[in-house]
Formats: sequence, C-alpha cells, structure tokens
Amino acid sequence: MTIIIIILTIIISVIVFRNCNLFYRWSFMPNVMIKDHSYYRFLTSGFIHSGWAHLLINMLVLWSFGENVEKSFIFLLHDEIIGKILFLGFYLLAIPISSLTSFVKHRNNPDYIAVGASGAVSAVVFCSILFNPLSKLMVFPIPIPLPAILFGIAYLIYSWFMGKRNNDNIGHDAHFLGAIYGFLIPIALQPSLFIRFLKIIINALNIF
Repeated sequence: MTIIIIILTIIISVIVFRNCNLFYRWSFMPNVMIKDHSYYRFLTSGFIHSGWAHLLINMLVLWSFGENVEKSFIFLLHDEIIGKILFLGFYLLAIPISSLTSFVKHRNNPDYIAVGASGAVSAVVFCSILFNPLSKLMVFPIPIPLPAILFGIAYLIYSWFMGKRNNDNIGHDAHFLGAIYGFLIPIALQPSLFIRFLKIIINALNIF
C-alpha cells in the first residue's frame, strides 16, 4: 500500500507540475475554500507538490517509514488485507487532519497557499516512533544516529516554535498536528500500545 501511495502521489504531482491551473485548483487555500466551498482541497493538496525536491524528500521519507508502519498495522490486526486498508485510511485521514490548524489560522489570508504530503508523512513517522521508539534515525547534520524518541521530541518542539513564528513558507503547523495524530490514533485503536511504548522507554532508562 505504501508503494501504491507513493506512485499515485508522484503521478499526480508530475501532472500538476505541467498544469498551473490544476495546481491552484487543488492547492490548500483556506480563504478560497471557505468562499467557494472547495473543501476537497483538504485531500487533493496532499497529493501535489511545489517541485521535484519537495516531492522526492516527502516520498523518500514515506518509503523509509511507511512499509514498517504498514506491517505493524497488519501485525496488530492479524490480517494483511484489513491491516493495509487501515493503513491507507490512516494516511488519507492524516492529510486533512494535519491541515486543520493552518485552516483556522489562515482562513482570512487570501495569499496563503500550501501543498504537499508533509503532514501525512509526519503522521507516518510518529506512528513509527510509537511502535519503535528506540530505533535509530540519521538526522542531517548530526553525524550520529539518534533514538527515534529523541528525534520526535526535538521535532515537535521545533515545529511548534516555528509555527508560532510563522515567518517562512513551510507548513510547520501541519507537521506538528500530523505528528500528534500519527502518535495518538494507533493508541486510540489499541490503548495497550501506549503501555508498551512506556515500558520500552522505562526499560531503556533503567539501563543507565
């Protein structure tokens, strides 16, 4: 399912690269969405990107984490088909959910526009952190691998801080909300996951 999402996102993004009108019709523009009720943009904006670098980075991260999260859903449900369907639903819902803060914040800003799968990708990354909090991640420019939980904490703080500053064109609010969604939704489905997560962290701390 992860590969299907990646292929579909690449195809749609490449089509939109060549069609400016389609880009603006499918982009996330809260002020326009309210005026013309084009709320489909909540979903379509997650399948288009501003350029090749934006697209490739998002898809590389999704590929790196998505298949493991997908396998975790299959393992939890003991059913491959249902697990894949649940992962697909988890990802698709993450796209609009991660944009809610930006929608409220920028509803009166006619110039605000956002695209990309970053919010949903953040959800997948933080779902992975829930399942494997001690897995090692390489984060540029830090030359040593970091435990996933430390990366997650630093990422949340950074996204919250930058979202408050709101002085660049990056959707930090979507990153933050997507991360929270990705961590909490699996727990809502199976609360024992949080107990497992805490036990892993506590056991790791006891080592020291």
